[in-house]
Amino acid sequence: MSRDASSQFVPSSSLDKVARGSLCAGCGGCAAAAPGRIAMELQPPGYLRPVQSGPLDAAEEARIARICPGLGQRVNPAGRRNDVLWGPWIAAETGNSTDPELRYRGSSGGGLSQAAAYLLEAGEVDAVICIAAAEDPVANRPVLATNRAEVLEAAGSRYAPSSPLADLEAHLQGGRRLAFIGKPCDVAALRALAAEDPRISRQIPWMLSFFCAGVPSHSGAEAVLAALGTSLGETVSFRYRGQGWPGRATATLRDGSTRDMSYHDSWGEILSRHIQHRCKICADGTGTAADLVCADAWETDDRGYPLFEEQDGTSLFLVRTAAGGALLERLRAAGKVETAPFDMSRLRAIQPGQRNRRHALLARLWGLRAIGRPVPDYRGLQIGAAARQGGSAVFARNFLGMVRRGLRRRD
Repeated sequence: MSRDASSQFVPSSSLDKVARGSLCAGCGGCAAAAPGRIAMELQPPGYLRPVQSGPLDAAEEARIARICPGLGQRVNPAGRRNDVLWGPWIAAETGNSTDPELRYRGSSGGGLSQAAAYLLEAGEVDAVICIAAAEDPVANRPVLATNRAEVLEAAGSRYAPSSPLADLEAHLQGGRRLAFIGKPCDVAALRALAAEDPRISRQIPWMLSFFCAGVPSHSGAEAVLAALGTSLGETVSFRYRGQGWPGRATATLRDGSTRDMSYHDSWGEILSRHIQHRCKICADGTGTAADLVCADAWETDDRGYPLFEEQDGTSLFLVRTAAGGALLERLRAAGKVETAPFDMSRLRAIQPGQRNRRHALLARLWGLRAIGRPVPDYRGLQIGAAARQGGSAVFARNFLGMVRRGLRRRD
């Protein structure tokens, strides 16, 4: 979010606020709002951030302010059931792809990969905007998958920065019909852009997402490699998870050997410690703006805590819109997925990270405000009700913790 000293244009006030608050989610929505004048670039310690290279007109500046998920988000339940922790929803089921390869390669039950493959095979879309591995083994790149093989190649979670909206304008050229799979913040920005650009609603009839616990930096992935006793220079490919459920983080080295560690160790002990600041104050890790959301439907122990033993994957299908419900029904009718009803009251136990972050959010926002740091403007996300569920001890601990971290941080 910087400019060359010789540049004469006025920097974006919206991007300046995002930079001051470390509020960037890295989605690339601002680049979509001002193509050719904002680009996403990798910055230390390995996050994608917008860099402005030319002046913005008043309309573009206002558009960025409205669509940037780092600056805020609006949620309207519109008559749907509206859970304090999980947001608006219509139906919830668990299940999996009936395609063994998609189920195995996907991060859970292959739900999103199966939806993408079905839409392409049925001719309902020309391509799917999604994320795949980049030439850099730990990095991501946005791709346009046009067939099952390309969907399969992109299957599996990639716990690294991605900006799938950065090239949105180019994707919309030619009138192609597209599906979109992205993080909750990506979909929130895309939905906000669709409210201003009728091409998006017309050409991207399905917006799909997943439960997201945050975006780690590239430094986090390099820390995983170091724990495996290798380095980026010795690694030719890296899989964050998948090929089983939850799947092991696996590095393939130049000599053809592999090294791996469990999901619990890779995510729980390393990657989760490298999450960007914006994710720690996220009000929507569960894709409230999407049509259909998939998540891990973990089995739990007697205390209700998720079990991470390797097994066949199971997805939670959370229907948020009528379009998402119709898509899930078509998948089921075509024999592409098998599903069973899911009791939403179980979700608090099997997604403790999402639950705890929602309980802590209001306190963290108040802590940042107390030290003068900008925070997102969230509307309709029931932040106060979630904080009341968490209780006063959780509030006090997170308020004081955020004040201490905010005073130390210099990014």
